[in-house]
Amino acid sequence: MPRDHWLQQIRRLDPEKDFEEIYRISTAHEFPWDTMQALGFALYRTYAVPSIGRLLRDTGEFTARPQKRYDDTVLILDAPGEHGLDSPQGREAIRRMNQMHRAYDISNDDFRYVLATFVVVPKRWMDDYGWRPYSRHEVRAATNYYRALGARMSIRDIPETFEEFEELMEDYERRHFTFDDGGHAISEATLDLMASWYPGPLAPLMRKASLCLMDAPLRAAFGYADPPPALERTVRGGMRLRGRIVRLLPPRRTPQFARQSSNVRGYPNGYRVAELGTFPKGCPVHEREEQV
Repeated sequence: MPRDHWLQQIRRLDPEKDFEEIYRISTAHEFPWDTMQALGFALYRTYAVPSIGRLLRDTGEFTARPQKRYDDTVLILDAPGEHGLDSPQGREAIRRMNQMHRAYDISNDDFRYVLATFVVVPKRWMDDYGWRPYSRHEVRAATNYYRALGARMSIRDIPETFEEFEELMEDYERRHFTFDDGGHAISEATLDLMASWYPGPLAPLMRKASLCLMDAPLRAAFGYADPPPALERTVRGGMRLRGRIVRLLPPRRTPQFARQSSNVRGYPNGYRVAELGTFPKGCPVHEREEQV
């Protein structure tokens, strides 16, 4: 199987009609690890918007049980990508996500911004660190995938092209990125969680590496000082070197989905999508969660 096997298959598909299949090949065969990192950083960016960071801090979930909330987010987003937006598993995951969102007063603008980060940040990540950049088919397919997901979330005025998503994201961040105690608290909880995935002496190094992968406006919004330039160059260079090494590996024959990641640790005995995430106090699932 040649290294460009999956890319050639992607090019034979139509990103207007086959966007789910292209997205699945891209995320599960070509870039499984990179996609996990990119979507994690996409979501992390949103915490620098005070209305988002403050809401997440006020729920108490990200700071009290960060691993579970990380797992829940990954698993809910993974189901439509693996099985299809309109599959039974995909519909259940989207229904669960919509149930959670309806419990809070979230603006359509914030929803659109979060959606934009899921479209824009992965392309930028692959361009910088992937073993190859996204192809035009993949960019268009990912755009259409998140447009379709956004429509099922009842988000209004969704951009039509990648360029429109990119403009939306950049404009929203220029207008809204600023320091807020809520966003900083969620950032700290997230960095601590990421550090916990590595053994003792590596944990503080991974935190420093994460700061090096942030852009300056994002670091400023969280109140972090810029790392030493030499350290930032080393970390970013190391990530690019990893991409060149992966380029030499054979193509992945079997798909690897986010639910299979070693960082998803909270459900060793399995899970039901309908019971993931947060629930209002008083409901049976919430009561079970409180006993965990």
